[in-house]
Amino acid sequence: MFKNLLNRILSPVPVPVPVPSPASAPADVDGADALIAEGNACEDGGDAAQAEALYRRAVALAPGHARAHLNLGIVLAARDDLDGAATAYEQVLAIAPAHPFGNYNYARLALVRGDLARAETLVGEALRAKPGFPQALVVQSNVMDALGRLDEAVASLQAALALQPDDAGAWYNLGLLLQRLARADEAEPAIRRALAADPGNPSSLELLARVLRDQGFAEQALEPLRDANARDPGNWALRSLELLLMNFADGIPADALFRGHQAFGADMERAVPARFPPPAARLAVPRRLRVGYLSGDLVLHPVPFFLIPVLEHHDRALVEVFCYSFVQAEDGITRHLRQLSEHWRDAATMTDAQLADAIHADGIDVLVDLAGHTERARLGVFCQRPAPAQVAWLGYLNTTGLTRMDYRLCDARTDPLALSQPVHTERLVHLPESQWCYRPMVDTAIEPVAPFERNGFITFGSFNAALKISSRITRHWGEAMARLPGSRLVVCNAHGSNKRAAMLQDLEAAGVAADRVEFVPRIGLDKYLGLFNRVDISLDTFPYGGGTTTLDSLWMGVPVLAATGDTPVSRSAASVLQLLGMADWVAPGVDGFVDVAVARASDTVALAVLRRELRPRMQASPLTDMPRFVRDLEAAYGRMRDAGSSGSHP
Repeated sequence: MFKNLLNRILSPVPVPVPVPSPASAPADVDGADALIAEGNACEDGGDAAQAEALYRRAVALAPGHARAHLNLGIVLAARDDLDGAATAYEQVLAIAPAHPFGNYNYARLALVRGDLARAETLVGEALRAKPGFPQALVVQSNVMDALGRLDEAVASLQAALALQPDDAGAWYNLGLLLQRLARADEAEPAIRRALAADPGNPSSLELLARVLRDQGFAEQALEPLRDANARDPGNWALRSLELLLMNFADGIPADALFRGHQAFGADMERAVPARFPPPAARLAVPRRLRVGYLSGDLVLHPVPFFLIPVLEHHDRALVEVFCYSFVQAEDGITRHLRQLSEHWRDAATMTDAQLADAIHADGIDVLVDLAGHTERARLGVFCQRPAPAQVAWLGYLNTTGLTRMDYRLCDARTDPLALSQPVHTERLVHLPESQWCYRPMVDTAIEPVAPFERNGFITFGSFNAALKISSRITRHWGEAMARLPGSRLVVCNAHGSNKRAAMLQDLEAAGVAADRVEFVPRIGLDKYLGLFNRVDISLDTFPYGGGTTTLDSLWMGVPVLAATGDTPVSRSAASVLQLLGMADWVAPGVDGFVDVAVARASDTVALAVLRRELRPRMQASPLTDMPRFVRDLEAAYGRMRDAGSSGSHP
């Protein structure tokens, strides 16, 4: 299995017999070679201890024979005697400084031990002595990766594959590197080559799914992911990824989506028992409400955009705030959140059991999951029930599938009880106004003149992630544009050429030529809001609608066209629009999207008015009333704590 880049350095390369010079040849090289052959046979049979003994005899018989020391080093490394292996490799290079296999194997060892400078030098020497050495090129790639020189790591792998084109592991490593470099279109063929050489490899299937996801193709990503999960049903992270992608995939009904989550929850709760006293046994004491927020996204990510104002407005006379962060690399957002938290726990290296122990020791009353089934899910913590009341909010707009997750915070428009409660294991708790409360992260002015007034035509915009842009909604965009001659479309987040080509194909099938579509390159947050000044109307996605982008668009005076479906994620944008009195911008079903889009785009007088009024309307609405929102949130937490203490929640 190719679980990480280091796996390609773990198996030794067959070593040809070097021809020593007459002056340095020991008297009994033939005897040493015979012992080495016996040792090789023992290794092949799984008897590394006997192989080591034979190699040591070969070294004693021919101390100047580099091959004897090399074989001894290889078996010692395999037996985790790294100091002994290093000594053996030093002997090889003392005898033959340019020995390609001595340098190569010593480089592997140095890499494993974290001595990157030495590893870089040694593998370079191996390649100078033997330029066409594919295994050394793979190790060089690993060294460059560890040094953070990813482009050089890619080049080394490409050189290795030119020499050894059927190496499944090298193709996997290349695909992984390209994915990490956000070059998903190039990564896909590499992973497919890995699977062609090693069909059904679970690691390659997983990586292919992630690459297809990165390109923006949810349905296609589910195919290899389901295959990988069938081979490894206990891989909770992969099963969470499958559930996440099912929210994006078009055509999966809410009840089928629920059954998938329910099966996950049942399986996880069987595998991970609750370890702490039942809620009724942990009575509330007269102290501040202890609220714990758990997330792996406490970095530059949409989750902190909503969490930061909440932490700023919590009434610290009533609430004691704990944050449990499992981010891999902190940034400025992380540091700011740390300052806003009374108690900060770095949990990236903790196991689920260790994290649950820490939460329980902190005496958390209400534990808030901000991750759900997203990339850094930690639902195994909640299975252990470290807190009396456990609630899902913000990061994942659907059920977790766990019966031990007591509540999910939402609102009456995203999750009408009649529709949503039957497809949730949690009890739904409606916040009084909205599950969202918004504050822009960047101060950006609205240009007073609408683009259609300058250009003479309507400009639509798409600002949601490429993964949210399904083929069906793209065709509906095209059908609306076909009925609005001269209209244009600006797409912000479809950066890969494969996704762009797929979108253009769908738009052209609806009668929209490619020259009416502009794909915008990646831009920073400081320029992102300003891009809304180029469009008249934002187009929501389906079946996974916008949250943050919807609020951003409205803040910038740009109305959003949306359609509702039968899942919570398909009603997120509609919920915001309805709260602002913009129900006429919401189609009651995706098939009605085109008619609503044409009607709203044709009313340019109303568009001009909305451009001036939307931001003031938001400022006067509950969507930006953070003190009120946090009071409502704290009241909900209090009710959850009281119910948990009495044992009355589900």
